[in-house]
Amino acid sequence: MMNVTVARLTVRGLLGRRRGLLLLGLPLLLIVLSVVIRAVAGQDESTASNILGTLALGTMVPLVGLVAGTGAIGPEIDDGSIIYLLAKPQPRWKIIISKLVVAIGCSVVFAALPTYIAGLILFGTYQSLTLGFTIAALIAGIAYSAIFLLLGVVSRHAVVWGLMYALLWETIVGQYVPGARTLSVHQWALSIAEKIADPGVITSSVQLSTAVPLLLVATLGGAAFAAARLSRLTLAGEE
Repeated sequence: MMNVTVARLTVRGLLGRRRGLLLLGLPLLLIVLSVVIRAVAGQDESTASNILGTLALGTMVPLVGLVAGTGAIGPEIDDGSIIYLLAKPQPRWKIIISKLVVAIGCSVVFAALPTYIAGLILFGTYQSLTLGFTIAALIAGIAYSAIFLLLGVVSRHAVVWGLMYALLWETIVGQYVPGARTLSVHQWALSIAEKIADPGVITSSVQLSTAVPLLLVATLGGAAFAAARLSRLTLAGEE
């Protein structure tokens, strides 16, 4: 399904530049803050839920997805080096799958795993709160990776548009405008966390029956459109 060489080059590009420092800095900040908050406030359900829901799932996860998703392909398109990759006799969808797998892997390592560690520090394994937010971070990371990978293919300003979506829509509009929450990856992931955790521990504004199909559409649709767009990019280059 994936091209190992493409995946290896993508990993090197993501972790060998300033993006690597950003990918490492975000989870370290979350973990350090969790240690400080636990030392000051003790083990408190409300505090843990706020930190994991707002700082981890609401801020860190989309930012990691943005860095990983756009960074997996955007720089190659910007500097023109993508032409050398497209010249290889391989399906364009395989390039997208390879880069998406790397972006998802980054989200697992730098978003889902730190969320789990922060949850253990803040609240342990009680009431399945940590497990719920960890699974939500994992699923949201997959969706964000696909969405931002598509954005990296279709726009040279992918980081700017991605920041607007992650910080403006998800953090502000999606939090405070009821109708907009239906189109929020954050809320979709929260609905899964709500199902996993004990009743009443985590709440979401979107029903699980709505969230799951939308997550599938965002992830699969993002990958499919990215592959289609990359194919058209090839034709334009050949012309």
